[in-house]
Amino acid sequence: MARIFSGIQPTGIATLGNYLGALRNWVALQEGDDECIYCLVDLHAITTFQEPAALREQTRQMAALLLACGIDPERSILFHQSAVSAHARLAWIFNCVARMGWLKRMTQFKDKAGKHQEEVSTGLFTYPNLMAADIHAYHATRVPVGDDQLQHIELANDIAEKFNHDFGVAFFPRIEPLVLKESARVMSLRDGTKKMSKSDPSDMSRINMTDTADVIAQKIRKAKTDPEPLPEHVHDLDARPEARNLVGIYAAITGHKVSEVLHRFAGSNFGPFKEQLAEALIAHVEPIGHRTREYLKDPTALDRVLQDGARKAEAVAEPIVAEAERLVGFLPR
Repeated sequence: MARIFSGIQPTGIATLGNYLGALRNWVALQEGDDECIYCLVDLHAITTFQEPAALREQTRQMAALLLACGIDPERSILFHQSAVSAHARLAWIFNCVARMGWLKRMTQFKDKAGKHQEEVSTGLFTYPNLMAADIHAYHATRVPVGDDQLQHIELANDIAEKFNHDFGVAFFPRIEPLVLKESARVMSLRDGTKKMSKSDPSDMSRINMTDTADVIAQKIRKAKTDPEPLPEHVHDLDARPEARNLVGIYAAITGHKVSEVLHRFAGSNFGPFKEQLAEALIAHVEPIGHRTREYLKDPTALDRVLQDGARKAEAVAEPIVAEAERLVGFLPR
C-alpha cells in the first residue's frame, strides 16, 4: 500500500477548474488501496498576506467543500497544515538542505513574483521547500499533480536525495508524481488562453463550486465565444481557445470524449450548446454547493473533523520528522 499526499490552499472559493483537475480525482483515489492524506495548506497561504479572520473562514469553507465533494474523513486523513508542527520543522531542515540555485530555477516563483522579486515575501521563494516537507513528512510516495507542479516534485526528490547523501542514509523515499488523466484543462470563461483561477479579479471568469443555478447559467450565457459554429473535428478547435474550453468543460462534466461532444453539436451555434452546458453544470455543481452550505452551518463540527484529522496526521508525521531531526543531530524534544 502506497501513501498519497496532496494539498490545496484555503484561499478564495474553489473553482470548477480545481474540482475537475484535482478534487474529483482526490475522491476517486479514496476507492483504491492507498492511504490518502489531504491537507488544507494554510502555511502556504500566508506566503502572500491574508486577512486573519478571512483565512479562518476560508479554511472552514474549503473543508466544507471537500466534504461536500465526497472526501470521507473515515477513509482519508483531512486536516489543516498549521495544526501539525512536523511540516514547519521539516521545512526548516529542507531550507538548509536545498540550494539557492535550485529555488531560483522554479518557474512558478518567477511567474508569481514577476518584476517584483525584491518585494515579495521570502516564504514565496522557499515555498517549494515547504511543499517538499509536506510530502516527505509522511514518507508519501505518490502525489497527484498537474503539469505545472512537476518541477516542484523534481525539487522535492533532489532535496531528499541530498539529505540522504549528506547523512549517509536511505531515509526519504522517492516521490512518483501521479499525473492523473485530466478531463479538461479548464480555462477562464473570459479568456480561453488563461487558466481558470480563483484569484482572477473577475468573478465572471470562473464557475465557483458554491455558485447557485442562476449564477452558473448567467456565467455560461456570458462566456466568451467566437462567431463560428461548433466544428466537427477536434483539431478544428486548436485555433479556437474559447470554443475548445467550453467543449472541454462539457466533456469533462458529462464524462464524454471531446470528439463525442463535437459529433453531437457539430454545426450548432453556441446558444443551444451553452444551454446544454449550463444544465449539465448545474446538475453537477449545485448539489455540491448546497452540501457545502449545509456543512458551514456547523463550524464547530467542521473544526472537529479537521482536529481529528490533524491528530491522525501527526501520528504518522511525528516519528518520521523526529527521526529526521535525530539524523541532523538535534537532541530529543
